[in-house]
Amino acid sequence: MKEILLSILIAAISYLLGSFSTGTIVSNAKGVNIRNEGSKNTGASNVLRVMGLKSGLVTFIGDFVKATLACWIGSLLLPGSTFGAAGYGMMLAGLFVIVGHNWPLFYHFKGGKGVACSVAVIFFVNPLWGAISIVICIGVIALTKYISLGSMTMLLCYMVLMNIALWGQWMVSLFTVALFVMCMWRHRTNLQRLKNGTENKIGQKVKPAAK
Repeated sequence: MKEILLSILIAAISYLLGSFSTGTIVSNAKGVNIRNEGSKNTGASNVLRVMGLKSGLVTFIGDFVKATLACWIGSLLLPGSTFGAAGYGMMLAGLFVIVGHNWPLFYHFKGGKGVACSVAVIFFVNPLWGAISIVICIGVIALTKYISLGSMTMLLCYMVLMNIALWGQWMVSLFTVALFVMCMWRHRTNLQRLKNGTENKIGQKVKPAAK
């Protein structure tokens, strides 16, 4: 019962942390409603495209930090092996902080795509496979200039690597598949644009809409 109550607490705290939208705060400070600009999501990629490198970097760092904080809290509240899964607390926290970021309570459930949060989560949960997946993501972005393609590749690689390395751990499988499915779902319009050849490349800046 204690583990169940702590699981609920971790999920709630992580979801609320995820619901704090760095992109919305950064854009509002400059008089821009990021949810009306570009791809209309609040993540670092859209902030970068609409408002420039500095704002995009601040947004990425803010989202990275909140996800790291959530995973840290999860690891403190449920350390070790729980429900037969090592690292259950941080995996649960990582999952729900991304859910909160993508569908934030404080912003009518309209958030980002969870990429910066996912970078923090996959590294915190397993630094080795997380780092390898992140490096592959950077390589894909460098080669193609598509942030969306790199992001989806990152979560695909992480899912495959984690399941090979930790074969048979069903909690790990659920966790990594959930991250990948969420990423693909949030990037479904990007997938269509990639198919049509109309996806925005890194460096393309969108002018904010007229006030």
